[in-house]
Amino acid sequence: MNISFHGAAQTVTGSKHLISLKNGKKLLLDCGLFQGLGRVGDEYNRSFGFVAAEVSWLVLSHAHIDHCGLIPKLYKDGFRGKIFCTPGTRDLAEILLLDSAEIQRDDTKFINKKRAKRNLPPYEALYGVNDARSVLELFVTVDYNDWFAIDNNIQVLFTDAGHIIGSAAVSLKITEEGKTTAISFSGDVGQYRDVILKSPEVFPQADYILLESTYGNSLHSDVLHDTEEELLKWITHTCLQKKGKLIIPAFSVGRTQELLYALNTLEQEGRLPVLTYYVDSPLSREATEVVKSHPENFNATLQHVLKSDRDPFDFKGLAYVKTVEESKQINLNANPCVIISASGMADAGRVKHHIMNNIGDDRNTILLVGYCEPSSLGGQLKNGNMQVKIFGDVYNVVAEVGSIRSMSAHGDYEDLLKFVSCQDALKVKKLFLVHGEYDVQKDFAVKLEEKGFRVAIPAMHAKENVE
Repeated sequence: MNISFHGAAQTVTGSKHLISLKNGKKLLLDCGLFQGLGRVGDEYNRSFGFVAAEVSWLVLSHAHIDHCGLIPKLYKDGFRGKIFCTPGTRDLAEILLLDSAEIQRDDTKFINKKRAKRNLPPYEALYGVNDARSVLELFVTVDYNDWFAIDNNIQVLFTDAGHIIGSAAVSLKITEEGKTTAISFSGDVGQYRDVILKSPEVFPQADYILLESTYGNSLHSDVLHDTEEELLKWITHTCLQKKGKLIIPAFSVGRTQELLYALNTLEQEGRLPVLTYYVDSPLSREATEVVKSHPENFNATLQHVLKSDRDPFDFKGLAYVKTVEESKQINLNANPCVIISASGMADAGRVKHHIMNNIGDDRNTILLVGYCEPSSLGGQLKNGNMQVKIFGDVYNVVAEVGSIRSMSAHGDYEDLLKFVSCQDALKVKKLFLVHGEYDVQKDFAVKLEEKGFRVAIPAMHAKENVE
């Protein structure tokens, strides 16, 4: 058999790894959307590098868009196999995929108005709402820590990866010609000190490992309460001192809930400034309800908090924005406020409009609270670009730009090394680094090799034989 890498190969987004068996069957690990790569990303999103109709099964590690966002296109292009995931992942994927389709529809209309004025041909969305609805019928849910067979020769196990609700590391046992090969895919690995979720679990010994490497050369803050303190600092600085708006691009799943939990904690401590805290994303509200419906994923600390606080994601001043008209009204309102809106890389969704409308005022702050692909709008702002392009127009960056690194849902290199510490490195024939920038992966490979692992960094569409 062989593994080919069609996404998250020397880059962070677009997770897609295809296992091809000698009998012709193909198993796809994740089917994610490339984000923040501009024209190159759009080309990658439109061409899988394999034939969708030839894929027999899809195993989904978790529901972030860069891992599941092209599943409706896979369906549109002919895939009809079963999609295996945890119950939490299925619940989140439903709202995320439908939202992705709706965002594409709305953004395509907006973009095509501008293209028509320039006599350019219309831009076509990757898939439609009907594709997203139809593919949901193919999902099959399986709980953590239960081996299950998807074929006479393939067994699968999900273990908690501690990244978002429902996230899983995937362990496979594949038998060919009487020989069984163990392959493990980390998905995305969370922090062992996450404020909401349980820590990543150990996983069975593998012959081959696909390991994410997003923060493979970085350490997050060691101060457990950094998030609340940093958030309070930015709220005070922007809203109370500068009398401006604090705009926080945040992924609807994971990051938004962590922000709400931190703001709730500040209120419980009597330190939350009296302001309006907008969550301008219908998806974020739905995702928060899904998160609340899966308390089995919460860590012991949050389980204890639930005994005295029935809703640790709610607080005075929180306002969910429903309609597009309500969203526009926020930009017309000059009062200081906090705006939490998707997407986390600021490359799509309502947050892009908020940045566009507020980037020219130095009273305002754009606060980045997670990973941003370098060429994404969020990445350009984080890198200090003085001009950025939004919806085809160039804007001067006058607003202040800040960041909070401690909020990443990804583990740092110590977390990742701890995650693979359950493995006997001498028994692992090869460890493939995926889901990371190439320079980061090269640094992380050195740390893994010091632990005894044989490391490879596959390029886009590379193919590796496995025994």
